[in-house]
Amino acid sequence: MSHSEAEEEQRHFANVIASFKRYAQYSLSANNRRRQTIYNLPLEDRDILHKLGYRAKLDKIDQAILVNANFLDQMIAQPEIFGQDMETDEYGSPHEPLPEQGPPGPSHFQGHSHHEHPHDHGHSHSHGSHSHGSAYKPTEFDMDKIRSTLKQFVRDWSEEGKLERDVCYEPMKGALLQHFSDRHKLRVLVPGAGLGRLAYDVASLGFTCQGNEFSHYMLLASFFILNRTESIGKYTIFPYIHSFSNIGALDAMLRPIKIPDVLPTALPLQANFSLVAGDFEEVYGVTSNAAEPQHGKWDAILTCFFIDTAKNIINYLRIIHSILAPGGVWINLGPLLWHWENNTTNDLSVELTLEEVKTLARTMGFTLSNERTIETTYTNNSQSMLNYIYQAAFWTATKDS
Repeated sequence: MSHSEAEEEQRHFANVIASFKRYAQYSLSANNRRRQTIYNLPLEDRDILHKLGYRAKLDKIDQAILVNANFLDQMIAQPEIFGQDMETDEYGSPHEPLPEQGPPGPSHFQGHSHHEHPHDHGHSHSHGSHSHGSAYKPTEFDMDKIRSTLKQFVRDWSEEGKLERDVCYEPMKGALLQHFSDRHKLRVLVPGAGLGRLAYDVASLGFTCQGNEFSHYMLLASFFILNRTESIGKYTIFPYIHSFSNIGALDAMLRPIKIPDVLPTALPLQANFSLVAGDFEEVYGVTSNAAEPQHGKWDAILTCFFIDTAKNIINYLRIIHSILAPGGVWINLGPLLWHWENNTTNDLSVELTLEEVKTLARTMGFTLSNERTIETTYTNNSQSMLNYIYQAAFWTATKDS
């Protein structure tokens, strides 16, 4: 990493921490604007809202915001995934340089992340400004990343998220088990690991499993839940309080979610599980690490809601094929919501249809089987009046020997 890249890395990480620190201020201010709106209404309408309990609802939202803020403050108190405890200024923003690579230590993390790009579905491609530390004022984009992180906790680490999780993860794990009769020493990679539950579950099955993640928001959150959680249901969050739209009843908005639903530190002693931070193409590209070439290293690769994060899907599939061992299996599930389509940053974006992606995979040297469509939601509020259903493509692809 060059000096300028290291400085950019440091700035971005400082901005992410600053955004988490300012979650309460930003969210409370947004909620308070609703209170101000009340005073712009006719007195008669104000009385009606009062009888409906509208102001009391806003007070309850404030309390839930503070609960979330307390959880997030615990999460970022010691951002050790970057290899050292960083000093902070009076606003909690780190100002120590980031190391090139953190020490392995006892945690599930290796390496470090490059600055984050959008990879949750349906959001913009803007990074916002790159001010540093306490001078940074979080944007709506930053807050949306934090809100998405809270909902990712529901999907990956709550009992409520189990239904959505199982629709996606169980077919993938089933295909993996069907392909391999002996799991001993077989290596599985899960790029775009998010908060790490799929990779964790695969490791629990007896495979050697490594997750890979790029987002600082996800990396901080996954490190915390995987390495700093001592009991099931230890934390309470309110992930659904940030939107007042399509709410059938107040309980649907204000219901608390307990996390985690399992004890992440209770993996079997023989389990081999790690998460590596960094860009998928940089970490696993054939020439990305001369000291530890990835070519033919992995017996299986599981991509869940991942391949549409590619700027160049051809290179994604080229890397997947290259790093798989002969006869290895690539198991995919997800839509094609191309994340860089219509980006405003002049980044490359190649957008293919599903049939074109499948043809490309065959051209790259894969034999596809077990193809089907799986209907699923993604970080869905199950009690909302609006649900997006993905017709997600599923397949098992074997690398031709």
